[in-house]
Amino acid sequence: MRAATIRAHGGPEVVEVGEVPEPRPGPGQVAVDVRAAALNHLDLWVRRGWPGLHVSFPHVLGSDVAGVVAEVGPGVDAPRPGDAVVLSPGIGCGRCPRCLAGEENLCRRYTIIGEHVAGGQAERIVVPARNALPKPPALSFEEAAAVPLTFLTAWHALAGRARVRTGETVLVHAAGSGVGVAAVQIAKLLGARVIATAGSDAKLEKARALGADELVNYETTDFVHEVRRLTDRRGVEVVLEHVGKKTWEGSILAAALGGRIVTVGATTGWDPVTDLRHVFYRQLSILGSTMGSAAELALVLRFVVEGKLRPVVDRVLPLAAVRDAQALLADRAQFGKIVLTP
Repeated sequence: MRAATIRAHGGPEVVEVGEVPEPRPGPGQVAVDVRAAALNHLDLWVRRGWPGLHVSFPHVLGSDVAGVVAEVGPGVDAPRPGDAVVLSPGIGCGRCPRCLAGEENLCRRYTIIGEHVAGGQAERIVVPARNALPKPPALSFEEAAAVPLTFLTAWHALAGRARVRTGETVLVHAAGSGVGVAAVQIAKLLGARVIATAGSDAKLEKARALGADELVNYETTDFVHEVRRLTDRRGVEVVLEHVGKKTWEGSILAAALGGRIVTVGATTGWDPVTDLRHVFYRQLSILGSTMGSAAELALVLRFVVEGKLRPVVDRVLPLAAVRDAQALLADRAQFGKIVLTP
């Protein structure tokens, strides 16, 4: 089958589209014919590599997948061949206390499709049957592929970890990114006032259309000063932080007394300066959050069906254009998700 792979870590030149063996499902697994696969910054990080990341080359990229079940392995009663599905990107062992409690993202053997195991930027992917959730009929395959990783990440961070409450103010950085697009909508759904930042006025206007109440261009404005102005100097109750080094110090200063900063990523660097005086004196909570559970993704999909959350597809490109797609993502040239079709 054709797939977007890397055979070594490095720059864009290591990404290839070529032939790899077609996977077959084993016990408890399903094979899914991919109809659409969305990109994430995770694809760029996996391509570059980091200490401690171990993959088998050639490694297939891609965490967000929607498609049709082609074949099921022994012991699988559902889904069935022909079913349209969207894949939950996190895989737990299914046996430990965390998995049995529905908290597979806290499983010590937790893996992510496209990061630790073969991904879905290919013509076919094999996953545990429990990871294949029904695709909402009202969504195209491209729209469905734009949901899983970023909406799940934002939901678990805001609803599960930060526990956003009605009437609070939430600062969402990089509102044009996949996580940002999801977080603006989820914070509004939870009853919050949303201050959105982005690097262009065009992206900010699109964020407003998704529900953002206040807009800050962080390229032309000091976002800390603007947040304090917009909150009568109180600061925000919650910061959704996924930019990392570029915004971290400012995020701490933008938080209110007793505020919560929930971090889900570090796109611009993982080693920012943290002034602990602001943390302990102002009694801030710094919360880490990674992915979420399949149950949370099922809830997100329900809200999508009800029209309360909306995936945003920036553009659809053929699988052969995966290098171009990565370049657009690296340049922050998109609003929402870039989706590939085999």
